[in-house]
Amino acid sequence: MDQVQILPYSPAYNSAFKAINQAWVESLFSLEPFDIEQFERPEETIIKTGGTIIFAKLGDEILGTVALYKSGDDTFEMIKMGVDPKAQGKGIGMLLGKSIIAKAREMGGKKLVLYSNTKLKAALHIYQKLGFRSVVPEEGKYCRCDVKMEMDL
Repeated sequence: MDQVQILPYSPAYNSAFKAINQAWVESLFSLEPFDIEQFERPEETIIKTGGTIIFAKLGDEILGTVALYKSGDDTFEMIKMGVDPKAQGKGIGMLLGKSIIAKAREMGGKKLVLYSNTKLKAALHIYQKLGFRSVVPEEGKYCRCDVKMEMDL
């Protein structure tokens, strides 16, 4: 994946952030109010609260994205990881995962958590390969999530 560039947040990519993530969420689940808020106002809900969003770009096309949400003094939550279906299976998810872990460390994170669902087998496989370990999820954090994973940074 040498040609794939990892790019920092830019408002120019907001439509790709929304489109890529909304597609996978709606294909398996339904959007929750926090999803809509993050899609419509990523700067206010993610960036300005201490997080970041990165993008995977090949040529002129954004093919994937992932974000960090600052959930504590030294804790980040990895959110909104998605890869365009036409680019899945090509290592972009792994590249995004490695890049966002490095970004969390760079931003002073000591712990990284994520929430997922057992239906997302490919994503869970990537998270395990990245070094995340399963922990017991708290009750009612997100409606669609039945998996919580974390890693020390």
